[in-house]
Amino acid sequence: PYFSSDKLFFGVLYDFLFKKVKNLRPGKDIPVTKTNLKALGAEDAIVWMGHSAMYMQLSGKKFLIDPVLVSASPLSAFNKAFGGTSQYKPEDLPDPDFLIITHDHWDHLDYNTMLNLKDRVGKVICPLGVGAHLEYWGFDPEKITELDWHEQTQLDNNFKLTALPARHFSGRGFVRNKSLWASYMLQSDSSNIYIGGDSGYDTHFAAIKERFGNIDLAILENGQYNNDWKYIHLIPEDLLKAVNDLQPKKLLTVHHSKYALAMHPWYEPLENISAAAEKDSIDLLTPMIGEVIRVKDSTQTYTKWWKEYM
Repeated sequence: PYFSSDKLFFGVLYDFLFKKVKNLRPGKDIPVTKTNLKALGAEDAIVWMGHSAMYMQLSGKKFLIDPVLVSASPLSAFNKAFGGTSQYKPEDLPDPDFLIITHDHWDHLDYNTMLNLKDRVGKVICPLGVGAHLEYWGFDPEKITELDWHEQTQLDNNFKLTALPARHFSGRGFVRNKSLWASYMLQSDSSNIYIGGDSGYDTHFAAIKERFGNIDLAILENGQYNNDWKYIHLIPEDLLKAVNDLQPKKLLTVHHSKYALAMHPWYEPLENISAAAEKDSIDLLTPMIGEVIRVKDSTQTYTKWWKEYM
């Protein structure tokens, strides 16, 4: 099931469109660091660009994950980004060696960003069926690798990517589940990075920990949740269950601070996980959008930047 209450789809949609929520969007522009991604040098670094869009450079390779930089909806007038959060444009992205897509929802697969990247990307890795969108938009089919859950692909001599289960759904309209959705484990000689994508809580988190053992960094969704759809997104208490199952050395949460796709205050996801991290000694990374995470710097600290914008 998609919804955990007795509401049907249109009941949930009505609440989303017409129910008033205090602080659903920030009252002023939130802080963003506009990092020149093309001038980062050779250091291992991660830059979160808002919502689930990530840029990573690791061991000299450049990765993009779900880079939605133009529109998170079929109509750009809807789901507008929060003030200040649209600093990054597709042309700001370096040519990626690897483009990783978790599923085909608009807030994870952006047509205009894809058009900009299609002639600049080395390889694309996506779940089964998602490649059809990319081919239709002009991507070279030879560059696309589709994976089923538990399938692996060797990206190069150093990196291996495994597609893993997630509890979600797919579709860019009213027709659903014609393609697959996935989470991923990115393995190298030096680290295991878990890319959670969109997912509700289930036994797959514990199974992933059992299979891979050490997880150096987990990137998990935290935001756009609601009890009505807790089966397909992590509500706050289920995020903590997932973290407890995965036991990552470091945690980075995404899927927040750029779009209002649910009915909670915009800052609530960060407030919740920050308080939980202090209580449970979770090594939580809370960068501003665009702030560089220096992967090998164990002394780097982060501010609670959202506090003064609540």
